Amino acid sequence: MKPTFQMTAGLPYPLGASVTPSGVNFAVFSQHATRMTVCLFDEDGAEHLLIELPENTGHIWHGHIEGLRAGQHYGLRAHGPYRPDEGHRFNPHKLLLDPYARDITGHPDWDPALMGYDVRAMHGDLTYDTKDSARFMPHCVVRDDTFDWGDSAAPATPMSDTIIYEAHVKGLTAMRGDVPNPGTYTALSSAPMIQYFKDLGVTAIELLPIHAFLNDQHLEDKGLTNYWGYMTHGFFAPEPRYAVKDAVTEFKQMVKELHAAGLEVILDVVYNHTSEGNEKGPTLSFKGLDNHSYYRLPETKRRYINDTGTGNTLNLNHPQVLRMVLDSLRYWATEMRVDGFRFDLCTTLGRTDTGFDRDAPFFQAIRQDPVLSRVKLIAEPWDIGPGGYQLGAYQPPFAEWNDKYRDQVRDFWRDVPGSTRTLAKRVAGSALRFDHDKRSAASSINFLTAHDGFTLNDLVSYNRKHNAANGEDSRDGHDHNSSDNMGVEGPTDDPAITDARAQRRRNMLATLLLSQGTPMLLAGDELANSQGGNNNAYCQDNEISWINWDSADADLLSFTKRLIAFRHAHPIVRQTRFLHSRSRRIDGVPDLFWRNDDGGEMTDADWKDTTRRYLAVEMRTAAGSPEYNRSADRAVFMIFNSGEARDVHLPATGTSDHIWTRHIDTNAPERDPEIVNGSLKVAANSVMALVLDRPTA
Repeated sequence: MKPTFQMTAGLPYPLGASVTPSGVNFAVFSQHATRMTVCLFDEDGAEHLLIELPENTGHIWHGHIEGLRAGQHYGLRAHGPYRPDEGHRFNPHKLLLDPYARDITGHPDWDPALMGYDVRAMHGDLTYDTKDSARFMPHCVVRDDTFDWGDSAAPATPMSDTIIYEAHVKGLTAMRGDVPNPGTYTALSSAPMIQYFKDLGVTAIELLPIHAFLNDQHLEDKGLTNYWGYMTHGFFAPEPRYAVKDAVTEFKQMVKELHAAGLEVILDVVYNHTSEGNEKGPTLSFKGLDNHSYYRLPETKRRYINDTGTGNTLNLNHPQVLRMVLDSLRYWATEMRVDGFRFDLCTTLGRTDTGFDRDAPFFQAIRQDPVLSRVKLIAEPWDIGPGGYQLGAYQPPFAEWNDKYRDQVRDFWRDVPGSTRTLAKRVAGSALRFDHDKRSAASSINFLTAHDGFTLNDLVSYNRKHNAANGEDSRDGHDHNSSDNMGVEGPTDDPAITDARAQRRRNMLATLLLSQGTPMLLAGDELANSQGGNNNAYCQDNEISWINWDSADADLLSFTKRLIAFRHAHPIVRQTRFLHSRSRRIDGVPDLFWRNDDGGEMTDADWKDTTRRYLAVEMRTAAGSPEYNRSADRAVFMIFNSGEARDVHLPATGTSDHIWTRHIDTNAPERDPEIVNGSLKVAANSVMALVLDRPTA
């Protein structure tokens, strides 16, 4: 016998399905729907009850179902006009995901029934399809948010002290045999992984998208999958494929365990588009609930504005869509307790009808929000739309991925003419880009590699991409990689080449960890992990993308730990104020010197020398820093030499009770710190870091 439920008016808030003492309240936004139905499913997955939401308040359809409980599976059906030329694509034959669903059971099974139109018809999406999609769709699940967080608290690490570790939930642990349930949230926060993170010295784990996402049909047809996850269809639900049983609870437990170890969690989030694609894409949620409101449409409203390259663009200029994004962010920051967000294609979120606006509604809303303005916010400052490249244009509290840093550090180490001058800008924190609006010197997210592109090992092993496994004849992925294979494409047993590659990896990691700004390390780079030259492994949920722990380079790992420990120990290389060679009030000494190898300062002629392959910098606590920010070290002297070996005269100490101590030498990575007087020999193709401090007893 089918259960019966009593419907009452309920409330238009909160949006989604909310458990009450006597049942569940449903609230769904649709400005243009004429009816909204909640579909309830039994334990066998059969749709046994359709209940129409009786009330509409300010375009929020709502109703309360007495007797319903947490764990109930449900979906939505929206009624309204199907007029694609006017931007409307309502089709009640299509089961829809609730945009506010906290839990989603799985992924759609690709079938023509998922399309709102008849795929066989001559006029394509202008037609209307009556096949029911319910049996091919996952379900939403009513959740009770109860969870025992204990007394764990978020670490709240300052941005200047942060070292980000970009990782994929599955790929990080899929090939580890010492963790429970490899490839899951549980494995990521297991004791062996937490110990690894702590020993390495990173402070924040930045996870590739974990919002529930779609497996693209064209990938499934080729036996591939959406590995990276940049096709969101559930902005409130954790991706179920990374769970053992319960994605919501296991994600929370992961955050709790990481926080207890002093580690922050940052999510890579995709609010610029959804998984529904363009007019030929499926009807899974937003398209069927209110296509005209959720998406940016051109004058010809049958089509979609595609500033993202994925077929559609979310319409954050609509107040309810903006509200959904902000509600989602607050949910993850409060209920799921994550510590920050990296915004994919963030320029899209700030684009209005007149172009990119650094004061767009999204940014204004973030800056005034008492919750979101206090978490870590990182912009990917570009997209493919008009005026899409906006590096440096953002205001506090945003930091930004700095691709200039990535490219120009690569160029210096592969001897591109003129790159010494650009390296100096990056090592000093890219002040010309970021020193405005009282931004912190930690605003530049410095990185050598990320999920998109070569790994560090492949960067020094391949001159061209090897993406055949993606099934696109290697047409996909970047062609400009700024890489250098050292003379042989791919793996080699030549000891001269393998030694040179090892040296280059150390040089680049040292550059990253010694630069002003916030460093981001791609998971596996510290192990010399390889993707076999694939620079676009978005669809490779296999050994190509997974980290191979068995082949880890133990020496590189040890050296990376040493670099990170050095950064933690010496605040001069991770300041909050920019360095501009200004005299300091405390001693009249400038905070930044660029040195020649004779110890003198660089001249205009030196800066204009495009053949120069040597950069040396003396850094001190920035002018204007308060007393409590002064470092115990008087100065740090760093040498970046992509040329031949040379003798270098050290700057004068200025005092008899301080000495220069060499801590880092990429040519002798295991060398203990040692006092250096007057001058020293710098090996070819190497990095050194020395500290001016008092000698220890």
